[in-house]
Amino acid sequence: MNQIENKLLEKFTEFDNHQSVFRLDDEATGLKGFIAFHKNQKRVPSFGATRFLEYKTEDDALRDALRLSRLMSYKSAMAGFKYGGAKAVIIRNDEFPKDKILKAYAQKLNELSGKFITGTDVGLDLTDLKKMKRESEYFVGLKSNPEKYTAVGLFFSIEVACKKIFGNESFKDRTFAIQGVGKVGHEFLKIVYKNAGKIYISDTNIDRLKFIQKLFPKVKIVAPDKIQKQKVDVYMPCALSYALNKKTIGELNCKIITGSANNQLESKDIADKIYEKGIFYGPDYVVNAGGLISVVDEYENKNFDADRIEGKVKKIKKTLEKIMEGSDKEKISPARVADRMAEKIINKLKN
Repeated sequence: MNQIENKLLEKFTEFDNHQSVFRLDDEATGLKGFIAFHKNQKRVPSFGATRFLEYKTEDDALRDALRLSRLMSYKSAMAGFKYGGAKAVIIRNDEFPKDKILKAYAQKLNELSGKFITGTDVGLDLTDLKKMKRESEYFVGLKSNPEKYTAVGLFFSIEVACKKIFGNESFKDRTFAIQGVGKVGHEFLKIVYKNAGKIYISDTNIDRLKFIQKLFPKVKIVAPDKIQKQKVDVYMPCALSYALNKKTIGELNCKIITGSANNQLESKDIADKIYEKGIFYGPDYVVNAGGLISVVDEYENKNFDADRIEGKVKKIKKTLEKIMEGSDKEKISPARVADRMAEKIINKLKN
C-alpha cells in the first residue's frame, strides 16, 4: 500500500488537504483502488465504508474516495464523534474473482493497524463482509445492521421536517418518491409502508424493482429520470451521488428532500437554489448518519443493544432542529448552516 504525495492530489478539486491517501494495487489478485483519510485524529481511528464499484478511470475512483472521505469527517462531527472520516473504493474488475480481490483488500487493511475501521457500501453485502472479517479484525457491521439504522435516522429526520413544513410529525398519508430501493430504501419502506400514502420508486436494477413491488404491492414504479418529477411530500435520493444537480432541481415537485445517498449535491450552490424554491433539504451527512452511529456503537461495545443504538440515532432530530433554527435565523440554506457547524467541530478537534 503506497501513500500518494499531496502534490499529485492538488489537481483534484475534491482534494481538501486530506491527511493521507493510499493507493491499493495488487496485480496478482486484481485489487485496485484507494483509501482516503480526510481529517483523521491521531489517537482514534477513522470510520468510513468500503465501496466496490466499476469506474471509467482510476482518477474517477480517486475523486470518489476524496469527496466521500470528506463527507465522512462531516458526518462523524455532526453525529458527535471524535473519530476521523475516511473512505475506501475498490475498482471492480470482472476479470478477477471478487472473493480474491476482497481477500487481498482485507489483508492490505491490516497494514494500517486499526487506523481505518470500515464496513460495506455500494457493491458489497453481508456475505462479502463476513469473508473480509476472516482476514482482518477492522471491519464492522456484522451485528448492527447499518442499513436499518440509516433508514431509522431518515425516519426521524423526516418527522422533524414534516413538523416544520406541515405542522405535525405524522406520516399518515404522506407521499414519497424514493430514488433507489437498495438496502436502505428497502429498510425505509418497512418502516413507513403501512401509514404512507402514494409511494413512487425507481431503480436501475429491474429485478430489484420487481422484488420490492412484490413485498410492497402498492408502490408505483417510475423511470429513473422521472422519479424527481413526482408530486410528493418527500423526495428521497437513496442511490449514488449528485442526484440534486442543475437539471433535476428544476424538475423537483416536493416539499422535503431527505435521503440516504452521500454527496447528493452536485455543488454547494444547488442547496441555495433548493432553499430559494421553498423546499426543505436535510443535509445528507446529517440525516443519513444512522448507519455510522450503529457501527460506531458496535465498535465501542461488546454487546448489541437495539434500544441503545436507536436512542443515539434519535439525536439526529435535535441536530436537525438546530440546523433549522440557524437556517431560519440567517435566511440561508440548511446545508450552509450544517457545513459551518461541522467545520467548527472538526477544527476544534484538530487543536
